[in-house]
Amino acid sequence: MKSSDYIATFLRDQGIGTVFGYMGGMITHLADSLDKCQGIQFIQTYHEQTASMAAEGYAIGSDGIGCAISTSGPGATNMITGIADAYFDSVPVLYITGQVNSYEYKYDKPIRQQGFQETNVVNIVKPITKYAVLVDDAQNLRYELEKAVYIAKEGRKGPVLLDITMDVQRTDIVPEKLRGYDARSCKNNSDDVGLEALWNVIEKAKSPIVLLGGGCQTKETSQLLNNFFSANQIPVVTSLMGRGAMDETYEYYIGMVGSYGNRCANITISQADLLLVLGSRLDTRQTGAKIDSFLKEGHIIHVDIDENELMHHRIENQLHVRMTVADFLKIIKSNHISFHPSLKWLDYVVRIKEQYNQNREIDRFVENKAPYRFIQALNQIMEEGDIVTTDVGQNQMWAAQTINLKKGMKFITSGGLAPMGYSMPAAIGLNFADATHKIYCICGDGGFHMSSQSLGVIAQYHLPIKIMVMNNTSLGMITQFQHLYFENRMVGTTRDGGYVVPNLEYMAKAYGLRYARILSDDLQDNSRFKGIVENSDVVEYFIEGLTTVCPKLEYNQPIENPLPFLPESEREKILFKS
Repeated sequence: MKSSDYIATFLRDQGIGTVFGYMGGMITHLADSLDKCQGIQFIQTYHEQTASMAAEGYAIGSDGIGCAISTSGPGATNMITGIADAYFDSVPVLYITGQVNSYEYKYDKPIRQQGFQETNVVNIVKPITKYAVLVDDAQNLRYELEKAVYIAKEGRKGPVLLDITMDVQRTDIVPEKLRGYDARSCKNNSDDVGLEALWNVIEKAKSPIVLLGGGCQTKETSQLLNNFFSANQIPVVTSLMGRGAMDETYEYYIGMVGSYGNRCANITISQADLLLVLGSRLDTRQTGAKIDSFLKEGHIIHVDIDENELMHHRIENQLHVRMTVADFLKIIKSNHISFHPSLKWLDYVVRIKEQYNQNREIDRFVENKAPYRFIQALNQIMEEGDIVTTDVGQNQMWAAQTINLKKGMKFITSGGLAPMGYSMPAAIGLNFADATHKIYCICGDGGFHMSSQSLGVIAQYHLPIKIMVMNNTSLGMITQFQHLYFENRMVGTTRDGGYVVPNLEYMAKAYGLRYARILSDDLQDNSRFKGIVENSDVVEYFIEGLTTVCPKLEYNQPIENPLPFLPESEREKILFKS
């Protein structure tokens, strides 16, 4: 059996139905084998970065593992942004790069390059993968494939990379005679504190709150969370990456916390006597930079699969539990552990949510409401089970702050690396993983332009993705900084500063996609707005004037005091009196 044929069948047997990539010389054998193999398909994405991010979307949508391939040299280096994104957001993806023949590879020779397009991609990506290895012996192929997939999915998930030489890909092998990988079981445990001590803290808490992070996004964990909140009336907030992990129509769901979090969520978390952190790094985007004031009067129970994240955290007043969120929830249920929030606390949470929710924030503080009105209009037409992807920049935060996720809806975005150009590739991968859900792909003008080659894939395969471009003809997140700190010197972010937006209508129509422009009047009529969206592929909404994200936490402020500041007298009134 030809090695590349074996790779194709191996991927298919792992549940991978679609492999993304861009054709190149050093993967011709593999691409040909994928094309011949029943039950798996190769999708040409017109740029390797699109392939690498589409594989992320596929992994998220399938609740399994994704795969992207590229040729050596520039093909491999073009995938690096997606590889890094998968690493920081803990997405299991198998990246396969083609390499020159082993007899052309320079190995330890003190020269820059021996083979054409030869690049030591393994050493380049080691800091941003869980495992990366050069496969230059066909006898190791089965072992390395099995090992890579196991490592990608075991523990804290993440990307792996196999760099496979051209001669290995075309070698004939007998798979049954190749050695396999003996996967070891991964034991979950609690390292720093006995579970009895945890239960004592939980049951004594009168004003507890739960924070959900990206580690809660598996289908099993999501179901366990919904069951947990059905049995426990306890307030809950999410990080950016935790949005959609549970049914957000839950009565005591407050909102998203953090530097751009909802004011009501930031206020509430600051007043809790117990914070249960599930599957979140609890980084400065959630706590604020002023960590000495973060929940200094309360307890923090931090549940995470990654021991390093727990042991090297800057917040010290934590009880650590190293295990998956799913296992932790199962233990709580089996031990009949329950929370006992006071009625006064629950009433307080409802009041703060009512007074300081995002819609109130917009009406009270936002001067240029245009971008928020667009998201509010989207809220009126989106339905249960829909998926929202966002790019990076102001569009991401407007959406994260304002979108109301109905039952079964998912919110997919990039958190750790946050590369522009993420939304469309991720939407492509999500659609190939599961075509039953409508996808609203939100972009800014910058992210749309950066990933414009994705339009070719969407058009070619007639993917039911609604691309919603919020065009403020600027790099708005940076202009907000430039307005605050650089005396409105808009270098590289506006037309006067050298940033130009192409004609998006021409771009859409060049790919044969239906285009529509949304006007502010269209947002006032739900049926008209819905009709425009349903009959378009690319929807462009122009936003004039300086735009801001509100609220926004300044560097030296505690989490509960974002810009715009509340009057001191009002701040006193929102404190929880137990």
